[in-house]
Amino acid sequence: MRKTTTATPAPPLGPRALNRATLARQLLLRRSELSVTAAVEHLVGLQAQNVKPPYFALAARLDGFTPERLSALMADRAVVRIVTMRSTIHTHTAQDCLTLRPLVQPARDRELTIFRKGLPGVDLDRLAALARDLVEAEPRTMKQLREALAVEWPDADPQALAIAARCKLPLVQVTPRGLWGRSGQVALTTAEHWLGRPAEPAPTLDATVLRYLAAFGPASVKDMQIWAGLTRLRDTFERLRPRLVTFRDDNGVELFDLPDAPRPDPDTPAPPRFLPEFDNLLLSHADRGRVVPPEHRGRAWQGNQAYATLLVDGFLAGVWKLEADALVVEPFGPLDRERRQEVTAEAERLLTAMYGKSSSYDVRFGTVLR
Repeated sequence: MRKTTTATPAPPLGPRALNRATLARQLLLRRSELSVTAAVEHLVGLQAQNVKPPYFALAARLDGFTPERLSALMADRAVVRIVTMRSTIHTHTAQDCLTLRPLVQPARDRELTIFRKGLPGVDLDRLAALARDLVEAEPRTMKQLREALAVEWPDADPQALAIAARCKLPLVQVTPRGLWGRSGQVALTTAEHWLGRPAEPAPTLDATVLRYLAAFGPASVKDMQIWAGLTRLRDTFERLRPRLVTFRDDNGVELFDLPDAPRPDPDTPAPPRFLPEFDNLLLSHADRGRVVPPEHRGRAWQGNQAYATLLVDGFLAGVWKLEADALVVEPFGPLDRERRQEVTAEAERLLTAMYGKSSSYDVRFGTVLR
């Protein structure tokens, strides 16, 4: 009689186990001593829809961080602002800028199809060549790019022309945009021109999956697809399966992970953390339950605008904002005295890191948001 074998089921990982594992990868269980460059590389970039979020993101994650450290790297062109993951602006190291942008080109091509009706008779290769000449001659705003391209294609939608250029070319935002304490409108040039070296081959999908798991795992195939804005990654995960370990979440979804990656005990303490709006922690998984409790789902957003968020015990527990004279915390439920003291101490630490010991900001608790 032929002996049959049954595959050992993948062990389960509940929400708290997933939470602690993800926080450890995200440098949020304890502040890291990594350099700013190493942290930006490890995190595979920082969401940067607005100027300040990357600074607050690193303040929550790095020991001894000051905004000047990231700003200096940006001024030296060691890090840049560019559209990559999910068609959104990220702060990346120069090396990642030159490689990850080609990796996500298929997503930019899909984005371009949305605007194709506004581009009648437009040769996209000619448009890309002309746009490259324009922005490499001098950085251009989107308005300037629209106006210049409309001269060549007067029957096309000017906005579609500028977006097509952004989809076809790796356009970075030049400084002073993005510098701490400075202001500047968005002006664009190519990554190759800004960094003084040519684009490099895109990393393999295998290598990118491993980097994603190191920063966001354990994770499902769909999780990574959401993070990258890419599709059809199942074959890549299957090819890597012998090098990975697998788990199941409470819904039975298969999760992949690196064998030696940290997976702390679910009861590991998680100090309060203040995260900026659009932090990648809340945007990089199909199921956000590892950070967002079911009762708070959707509360970090209003329309398409995200709030800056507060984590308590590792999970979303409120929102916060900087007013003229105070950091105002608006929790989603009452905080006991100990938690309130911990949140206040973390807020004061954040304000000192960002604005110095002479910071004039107070910490206030606003209305409990229900």
